[in-house]
Amino acid sequence: MPAWHDVTASASDRAEALLTELTLEEKIAQLFGVWVGASTEGGDVAPHQNDMDDVIDLDALLPNGLGQLTRPFGSAPVDPALGALSLLRSQRRIAASNRFGIPAVAHEECLAGFATWGATAYPVPLAWGASFNPGLIERMSRRIGSDMRSVGIHQGLAPVLDVVRDARWGRVEETIGEDPYLIGAMGTAYVRGLESAGIVATLKHFVGYSASKAGRNLAPVSVGPRELADVLLVPFEMVMREGKPRSVMHSYTDMDGVPSAADESLLTGVLRDAWGFDGTVVADYFGIAFLKMLHGVAGSWGEAAALALTAGVDVELPTVKTFGAPLAEAVRSGELPESVVDRALRRVLRQKVELGLLDPDWDATPEALRDVDVDTADGIRGTIDLDNAGNRTVAREIAEQSIVLVSNDGTLPLAAPRRIAVVGPTTDDPFAVLGCYSFPAHVGVQHPDTPLGIELPTLLASLRIEFPEADIEYVPGTTIDGGETAGIAAAVEAATRADVVIVALGDRAGLFGRGTSGEGCDVESLRLPGAQQDLLDAVLATSTPAVVTLLAGRPYALGSAVTGAGAIVQAFFAGEEGTGALAGILSGRVNPSGRLPVSIPASEGTQPSTYLAAPLARSNDVSSIDPTAAFAFGHGMGYTTFDWSAGQHGPNTVGVDGTATLGLRLSNTGDRSGTETVQIYVHDPVASVVRPVQRLVGFQRVDLNPGESVELSIHVPADVTSFTGRNGQRVVEPGEIVLALGASSTDLRITHSVQLAGEARVVGFDRVFHPSFTEIARSAS
Repeated sequence: MPAWHDVTASASDRAEALLTELTLEEKIAQLFGVWVGASTEGGDVAPHQNDMDDVIDLDALLPNGLGQLTRPFGSAPVDPALGALSLLRSQRRIAASNRFGIPAVAHEECLAGFATWGATAYPVPLAWGASFNPGLIERMSRRIGSDMRSVGIHQGLAPVLDVVRDARWGRVEETIGEDPYLIGAMGTAYVRGLESAGIVATLKHFVGYSASKAGRNLAPVSVGPRELADVLLVPFEMVMREGKPRSVMHSYTDMDGVPSAADESLLTGVLRDAWGFDGTVVADYFGIAFLKMLHGVAGSWGEAAALALTAGVDVELPTVKTFGAPLAEAVRSGELPESVVDRALRRVLRQKVELGLLDPDWDATPEALRDVDVDTADGIRGTIDLDNAGNRTVAREIAEQSIVLVSNDGTLPLAAPRRIAVVGPTTDDPFAVLGCYSFPAHVGVQHPDTPLGIELPTLLASLRIEFPEADIEYVPGTTIDGGETAGIAAAVEAATRADVVIVALGDRAGLFGRGTSGEGCDVESLRLPGAQQDLLDAVLATSTPAVVTLLAGRPYALGSAVTGAGAIVQAFFAGEEGTGALAGILSGRVNPSGRLPVSIPASEGTQPSTYLAAPLARSNDVSSIDPTAAFAFGHGMGYTTFDWSAGQHGPNTVGVDGTATLGLRLSNTGDRSGTETVQIYVHDPVASVVRPVQRLVGFQRVDLNPGESVELSIHVPADVTSFTGRNGQRVVEPGEIVLALGASSTDLRITHSVQLAGEARVVGFDRVFHPSFTEIARSAS
């Protein structure tokens, strides 16, 4: 038996044994993927895809082997069972074509669910952040991973750990929010779920993508080393240590003139040397070729390949462009040592060993087809359900827990109104709950004659179910981004006739300018798209109580609604169960518990802006621009009330290596069960470098019945106060630290000043990331 088939040997030894048998061409073949099913006309599903669409001759490629298969399910609508059968046959062909029977790793997108036809469309990552519930997100990702694994997929390209720095950026919907700690906590949960299902999780985009100038996609990034270390890298650092992902995807952008795909200091120095990562680094689609095409740091495809491979990129995706013949020529000419190819190959082969792809009994048949005659496709269609009741239950829970009640003067919940007017462009749009990486929005729109594959009830349909006795009148008023105003008068008339008017506003997800939110759909300001603000202003000018609902991918300035609306409800692309959840919140069937993962701006033109603001980045007397948010990070309301009071705090002085203790008594003083999200913020009054005024370092959802109280002891390690000092080292400094417990970043209920005593202490990758919450007692009234 060949040594690489010996399951009693270590993964590294098995990989090394196979590596020594491979020719240069066979080695390189393991370092790229192919995207056979990609679209060559119509809408792209990756930037510059058509520029890269070289003809792939599989018969010529496969005898040397193949590293990856790109999106076998996610490139066109395919019945899941037929897709699994097609992948099985492809894997058999790949293994049979090369000398050593090595199959490919198959990867798919899974940002808000398995991105294939007929699979559950979960809420987008920004909604995960709004839930402040890591356990729920882990349940979701475990289900996503199980679905992917069942049909033969090995790797998922998620989660996105980019920190929102400018909400004009189109991909805000793909992020978890504007706070590094929140992103790290939720991202860790997602990775744990995906990896527990046997799927290789891929962190992206490493690093800085979201900090692009003016919020433009792929634009250059200019950040200092402190912002890089203390903001942009933190989520990756947390997830790397606590989630144990097996793959990372480099960012498209350049940072201070160095493209991420060619940045050895990041991909090797930080990722591998400092953090100990031993998995694979994969290219964002066409990112290696962009070193020549867009960045201008390579003069040839071979030079681009050598730059990326030397920096630490192991796999070229989505298809072979630079890692084929150009890379082989670079090695043969002496431009690149073969040892650099071997370094990447060891990582790739070790991962294939871990996935069971080099086991002697490897079988291409996925779990979902184990009891099916795979030699025929007869009767196989429709036998695999990727949108089952369990998936939809989790999707509904996330939607319900992520929708944020932003403001409410008592208009909500609606008390059985007789006449409801519903106006606005997201009222009757089934796509209004989907992000741009959902299959229907990402790929399905290119196949308009194909059914959606999942049920997507519109908000109008869900309202009619939620309020069966009401007379509901619907007038769109305008489109999402067309700018039409002719229908506004009819919307105003409908509002005037009603007991309450629901103004349904928001986004349409798309790609590269074909939407108002999504990849390449960046905006100049945070004004509502099209004529939606005009519609909103006109309806609010009536005397009818108005509820503003937003199904969107980013926060928008809401103008007159901040003070003029009876209530504002924010949903971030809440998935296929989203409209039912939203209707349930309007009726009161669901008590809202979501919190804002991004601030809602007061002005449409104050970007870039973030709650992680230093004193001079806040409102002051030396600038005429006031960046103060209308509704701050962490804010959210519900239909019950909570009383906060201080419990027993710990000592006022702790060591720089110690732990501070805060006590909290939290009581539900309302008449229904509810959830309060306790948030911990750190304020550093005097530091050696400028610090944010407030910074989230922990949170906990607390569920309480009416009249119920809970006493919590909260332990905050000094490590969470650390930051990058003047010498570039992460340090816990002695001195005063103000810890605050609050309901949002601007609603701080309890503060406790602590002196950190001792000498400044350097901390690193092994530092403590989280406070801990201990329930001391729980009692009913």
